[in-house]
Amino acid sequence: MLRLRWILLAALLSLLGAITVTAYVLEIRKINRLTVLADERMAELVSMSRSVQELREKAAFYSTMEGVAHLAREQYNLSFPDEIVFKIEVEKKSLPAKGQ
Repeated sequence: MLRLRWILLAALLSLLGAITVTAYVLEIRKINRLTVLADERMAELVSMSRSVQELREKAAFYSTMEGVAHLAREQYNLSFPDEIVFKIEVEKKSLPAKGQ
C-alpha cells in the first residue's frame, strides 16, 4: 500500500506542474498580444512618418516660386501678366450619346 507521504508528494508535484504550465501558457499569450500591438503601432508609425514626409515635401515645394505660382493658379485662379486663360464649360446635353 502506498504511504500517505508519497500521495502528498505526488499531489504537490502535480499542483506545481499545473501552476507552471498555466503560467507558461499565460505568458505566451501575453507575448503574442504584445507582439500584435507592437506590429500595429509600427504600421501606424510608418503611416504617420510617410504623411509627415509628404507634408514636408509640399511645404518645400510651396516655398519656391514655382510652388507659389501653382498655388495661385490652382486655388485663386490667378495668372501671369499677358497670359490668356481659357475657361471651358461643358453642358450635359451637348455631348453625343455613346450608343449612336
